[in-house]
Amino acid sequence: MDFFEGAEKLLEIWFGRSNESNTPKCDLRLIPRYEWEEVLDMVKCTIISFKKNDYLDAYVLSESSMFVSKNRLILKTCGSTTLLKAVEVLILVVMKFTDFDTVLDLFYSRKNFMHPELQEKPHTSFQEETELLDKLFPSGSAYCLGRINRDCWYLYTLNPLEKFIGVQVPDQTLEVIMQELDPKIMKIFTKEVCATGKEATQMSGIDKLLPGVVIDDFQFDPCGYSMNGLFKGGYYCTIHITPQPQFSYVSFETNYPQDSYSDLINRLVKVFHPGKFMMTLFVNKLSVASLTNNPYNKLDFRGFCRKELQFSQFKNYDLTYARFAKAPS
Repeated sequence: MDFFEGAEKLLEIWFGRSNESNTPKCDLRLIPRYEWEEVLDMVKCTIISFKKNDYLDAYVLSESSMFVSKNRLILKTCGSTTLLKAVEVLILVVMKFTDFDTVLDLFYSRKNFMHPELQEKPHTSFQEETELLDKLFPSGSAYCLGRINRDCWYLYTLNPLEKFIGVQVPDQTLEVIMQELDPKIMKIFTKEVCATGKEATQMSGIDKLLPGVVIDDFQFDPCGYSMNGLFKGGYYCTIHITPQPQFSYVSFETNYPQDSYSDLINRLVKVFHPGKFMMTLFVNKLSVASLTNNPYNKLDFRGFCRKELQFSQFKNYDLTYARFAKAPS
């Protein structure tokens, strides 16, 4: 069986104007689709499906997803895609078609790869990725959370020493990465069991994870699954599944605001039955999920042992990283 790297490279960029005065052209959704397609061609992925609402344009890609709002771009790609090769061009496209002239904030993150030797430059190591980003963002900083000789999670973000404006709206992002998944559940995400994404969404219970979401799902041939979900108010969720038992992988991500995500994580674990999972939660001071109101140091899930729990504080965001493994029966 050909190996597929499920772990995604995740890029989030917020754009603004240096004089803080917006114009009608300060909107990333003005960028024509053919320009996005050219950027994605550099990344080595294509658009499969598209949905939009008043706040977000959501693209299901051949390798994961892209979300475009008025001033934020989220690009998430798996496999051997070359996401960071497109960052400089992407910024130039934004400057060409909009009146944005500055990057307000940036986040690049990923779990450590199972087989980094199968990646293309600059993704063969986090050091190489950091060197590329440092050339574009002199005030950038690189971090590693977790065990550097086991499961870990890398982050590159803007965390300058000088005065930093950054994002000035409520914002939060939860990501849950699951591995060693139940083979019976993973079978749902093959053409052998479900012919369509809709069928897999319903059979697995994904459609019941978050109420009120408009789902755009896709079942790959012969296996694999992607889903984008849109909520009112500019909120999204996305799920990507690599079901092969030798390297099964499921990722879930959302910016849907909640004062606590424990119930949602419990529902995810109940749907997918992972042997292990890690979670990251970014919240800024304006978010209802602000860490000042939630004691995540008590974060635990029934049936799982907590292996790591780390906190980091950046200019505008607090970050919680945690890793769990199934408790011995």
